[in-house]
Amino acid sequence: MFNNKNILITGGTGSFGKKYVETLLARFTPNKIIIYSRDELKQYEMAQTHDAPQMRYFIGDVRDGERLLEAMDGVDYVIHAAALKHVPVAEYNPMECIKTNIDGAQNVIKAALAAGVQKVIALSTDKAANPANLYGATKLASDKLFVAANNMVGSRPTRFAVVRYGNVVGSRGSVVPFFQKLISQGASELPITHTEMTRFMITLQDGVDFVLTNFERMHGGEIFVPKIPSMNTVELAKALAPDLPHKIIGIRPGEKLHEVMCPADDSHLTLEFEKHFVIKPTIQFADKADFSKSNLGETGVPVSEGFQYDSGTNTDWLTHDAFLDMVKTA
Repeated sequence: MFNNKNILITGGTGSFGKKYVETLLARFTPNKIIIYSRDELKQYEMAQTHDAPQMRYFIGDVRDGERLLEAMDGVDYVIHAAALKHVPVAEYNPMECIKTNIDGAQNVIKAALAAGVQKVIALSTDKAANPANLYGATKLASDKLFVAANNMVGSRPTRFAVVRYGNVVGSRGSVVPFFQKLISQGASELPITHTEMTRFMITLQDGVDFVLTNFERMHGGEIFVPKIPSMNTVELAKALAPDLPHKIIGIRPGEKLHEVMCPADDSHLTLEFEKHFVIKPTIQFADKADFSKSNLGETGVPVSEGFQYDSGTNTDWLTHDAFLDMVKTA
């Protein structure tokens, strides 16, 4: 699908972008891979190791619609990964978060439509489901923009979809590298916010593979959610440091006890497939797609009324050994 194609990744210098580039180059022969981001140092550092002839590095901010349009000239597929993601920083600087996560999303949409991009997938987060903080609220707004954008395409080929998943093991902001740092520094205890807290766990490679596959299966307008395992944070700490005691520090502002990816309020829109869920659009598109059948031939069925996919009631749980295998992979 990506052979001889031009792919642009906003926020492409992050851990997701790097892994996505590695995977594209290993499995396909793309014509160009464009990294679009605003940090020149991160681009310089990434270019030292990701220097294939297909690579292009564009300095630009998703807040800049004109620059986005220039960068998308001739682009076939876009992955929108750029976002302000730090919850406390977003609470302290709300308008800056809104400008990047909401206004930036609309700029990506407008540029993709104007450039005739074929498909766009925006990365979302569990925090967009029943948001409890500003970051989650901006990502919910972003999700709504990308879904509704399919009603703006007219005769153009462009289609938009969203991918939502939870904690990426080993990524920036993940509890795993935080605990590993404390352990390496000789910590006498590990901080636990709540003994009942749970989180979904996914490896970066699995997240990248899920996005790649959704480019093939999407109609346009879906929110894709992978079926992934959960883990209790106490068990996570025990797996990393079996002999260290824990200190309960309380839930931080804007933090949830359990992650939600398919809210109960959306159960009437949710379809279950073998390895993922699809949340259908709340609005009807002129191009009426049958979301129960993917473009890969997969068939989904409606979930029961009131169904919620969250990390606390998940039926798939990681053992210590399975979790440590994920950490090694990360």
